[in-house]
Amino acid sequence: MKNIVVRFCGDSGDGMQLTGNLFSSLSAILGHEISTLPDFPAEIRAPQGTIGGVSGFQVQLGARVYTPGDKADVIVAMNAAALKVSAMNKHYHDHAIVIVDTDSLTDKDLEKAQYKTDNPFTELGIPESVQIVPVALTTLTKEALKDSGMDNKAILKCRNMFALGLICWLFDEPMDEAIHLLEEKFRKKPALIEPNTKVMVDGYNYGQNMALSIHQIRLENPESPEIQEHGTYTSIAGNKATAWGLIAAAEKAGKRLFLGSYPITPATDILHELAGRKDQNVMAIQVEDEIAGACTAIGAAFAGDLACTTTSGPGLSLKSEAIGLAVMAELPLVIVDVQRGGPSTGLPTKTEQTDLMQAIYGRNGECPAVVLAASTSANCFDFAYEACRLALENMTPVILLTDTYLANGTSIWRVPKLAKLPAIHPQGVPEELKGHFNPALRDERGVRYWAFPGMEGFEHRNIGLERDAQLGTISTNPANHEKMVRIREAKINRIAEQIPDLKVQGNASSDTLLVGWGSTEGHLHAAANELNCALAQFNYIHPLPKNTREVLSQYKRIIVCELNTGQFVNYLRAQFPDITMEQYNEIMGQPFAVERIVNYGSKSI
Repeated sequence: MKNIVVRFCGDSGDGMQLTGNLFSSLSAILGHEISTLPDFPAEIRAPQGTIGGVSGFQVQLGARVYTPGDKADVIVAMNAAALKVSAMNKHYHDHAIVIVDTDSLTDKDLEKAQYKTDNPFTELGIPESVQIVPVALTTLTKEALKDSGMDNKAILKCRNMFALGLICWLFDEPMDEAIHLLEEKFRKKPALIEPNTKVMVDGYNYGQNMALSIHQIRLENPESPEIQEHGTYTSIAGNKATAWGLIAAAEKAGKRLFLGSYPITPATDILHELAGRKDQNVMAIQVEDEIAGACTAIGAAFAGDLACTTTSGPGLSLKSEAIGLAVMAELPLVIVDVQRGGPSTGLPTKTEQTDLMQAIYGRNGECPAVVLAASTSANCFDFAYEACRLALENMTPVILLTDTYLANGTSIWRVPKLAKLPAIHPQGVPEELKGHFNPALRDERGVRYWAFPGMEGFEHRNIGLERDAQLGTISTNPANHEKMVRIREAKINRIAEQIPDLKVQGNASSDTLLVGWGSTEGHLHAAANELNCALAQFNYIHPLPKNTREVLSQYKRIIVCELNTGQFVNYLRAQFPDITMEQYNEIMGQPFAVERIVNYGSKSI
């Protein structure tokens, strides 16, 4: 096969995320492209064996992988609840292989999962074309570790490794690489290496020795020179890529990286990653609330650092006044918003694209800021880097939008050389202004000069009140206020000259154009391939690429696809009221299903 989709599912305590990550990393080592979707519940730990506690991890591997896949070819269900959730949500194809732990189908298990009969397969209406592979995972794991000296609870935690070994057999993947990954994972807990390795190898051997009534699946040779450039590749999650992009930008700009943040799902991993990077001159502070996160970062920006703060939608709303201060003071500030389902606490572990209008307009007054959006887990690095560049060179807040899907999902990333990354030239201040500097002075681009404490002769006061356009002092003059509003707006609009033009992918000569922004790129790319139409994916939101009108005006049918009720399409309609656009929207806390986009796009207007 060219591509395959695998889904691991079980209780939150069954180690599905670990199993999925190990299998994904193994696939990446073997040269396959991957795209993953961790799909876990918001509850810290729902009652064991219940539907609410099911945690899933889906991965597509192969060549030209754009998404984690709509439906799985292989499902591993660790209990009755996981089997039920998979069937209810149609997570698998009609010809899928479903491996299920038969030890978890007792009457008590079925009752916890709210089955009404004692035959889960018939009750769920699983098609006969689906191949059910019953495996006594619990019994086999206990047998494998009966002489280990481990207690029953510890033994049961190894069931996922038996399942991983069985899947490695199914895909004919080498055990030596899998064992190496396991050793790396547990290197800080060496006592866990031997039992988990034994169980995983036993799972592999079980598949081989029992001659299960399923054929091994082999992926075609992944080495395809037209797909991948030569280089060093790794599997990376979006949050880690974002953190590394911030570090790289600070190094390139010759600045210390400061992060002021408050923990919030799903952005906290960025704080965790940066807190451990003191070796890279990173100062990361966990503050008492979201407002303090933004305000400490503003203080760091005033002092001359590359200043960042990270959050999710609820935190972005709390930071709005502080971001307004950064706009008024014209200080460089990077705000990373890892979007999740809302409003309020909403769906903390599910994905949406519902913060777009908040990012563009969600502040009082005329308060323009730059808004970017990453589109893959890997290019979270690129757009974190780009957000820093635009902030430092234009003395402005920049909001980078990612989301839960990108943050927790992984994709293949080609590790860049720092020397080959674009140059970053932080705004400075001419020496001739020494002794008569004020914060209203600007260069020919309209960008305020950046002087900071410790620079003799450049002492100044920066404020959150409106400033006089010439003197930098407080001003309530009506005409001056309008002038300053126009100055700040023009500075942001001119950034369109510093960003790349919008590119059209797919069949550019088609009459139909799919339009998306941010994390929907992979799904829309796959849909455009099936529809044989064009695709325009936006990463630069405010300002828009300068050729946006030119691109949109070339197509008879424009379908804007978003994981919200139509925020981006309404933004585009406001910019280009003469261009007709359709919209396709989903708000289910999950990434798009390619099949549904294709079905919509196939319909005539």
